[in-house]
Amino acid sequence: MVSKFIDVNGIRLHYMEEGSGELVILLHGFPEFWFGWRKQIPVLSQHYRVVALDMRGYNLSDKPIGISQYKIDILARDIAELIRHLGNSEAILVGHDWGAAVAWATATLYPELISKLGILNVPHPAEMRKALLGLNLSQWKKSYYMFLFQIPVLPEWAIGRDLTKFFTNAFAKFSPTGDAPPEQEIQEYVRAYSQPGALTSTINYYRAAMRHMGSLDFSKQLSMPVLMLWGEQDKALGKELTYNTKQYCKDLETVYDPASGHFIQYDNPELVNRKLLEFFGRDEKEK
Repeated sequence: MVSKFIDVNGIRLHYMEEGSGELVILLHGFPEFWFGWRKQIPVLSQHYRVVALDMRGYNLSDKPIGISQYKIDILARDIAELIRHLGNSEAILVGHDWGAAVAWATATLYPELISKLGILNVPHPAEMRKALLGLNLSQWKKSYYMFLFQIPVLPEWAIGRDLTKFFTNAFAKFSPTGDAPPEQEIQEYVRAYSQPGALTSTINYYRAAMRHMGSLDFSKQLSMPVLMLWGEQDKALGKELTYNTKQYCKDLETVYDPASGHFIQYDNPELVNRKLLEFFGRDEKEK
């Protein structure tokens, strides 16, 4: 893998690149960075040009100050400009967690740039909005941390006191087996979130989302093929949030994995890699 930087949308983004061919962009979630795709990059890059991004605010990418800098339309513009600056007219886009939310937004705002869309364990934004604004009490309980993140300063202090403990506990909590990643992998996360301003900028995704909920119209149906992979043991997001996804996608395939949790790309990398490769190459097989 090669570490690279690129200037887009008024900021500098860091990414890791490997492979050649059709462009595949991988977008991570919270609390991660490009390293969250470590089990996918070696496999996907055998067939594709894989770019695993540090999204704005994360790891080595710029961390602009201010909650408004993390609005969903700005995050989507980052990805649109990234595709163009990489010299491509379109790309396959895959996202998990916050990366999936940004992927949904990018496909909605810039459909001409996205040839295929892969989504891991995040519902369509319109369904997430319904859950938070409606009476989905089960999802409210699961999303308690999103509300706590609205408090200034305190979340950064609480997490930053002991990053090793935070990441160990967080990944263990969301793992179906209760196991955390190996210590050397935990320390990769600790280094990334020890970057100046990293905790505030990454938590600002949640603050911006709450303040600007409903700022984008997600009712338009997407025309590109969409693959949704969902670990059914997700403790952050309910499976019921996926049931109406078809109304937002003209061409949708949904795969549920009963053995995986929120981090399906860790819990069952073999399934994720196989389904992604099948999805990427589907048009070629049909010819």
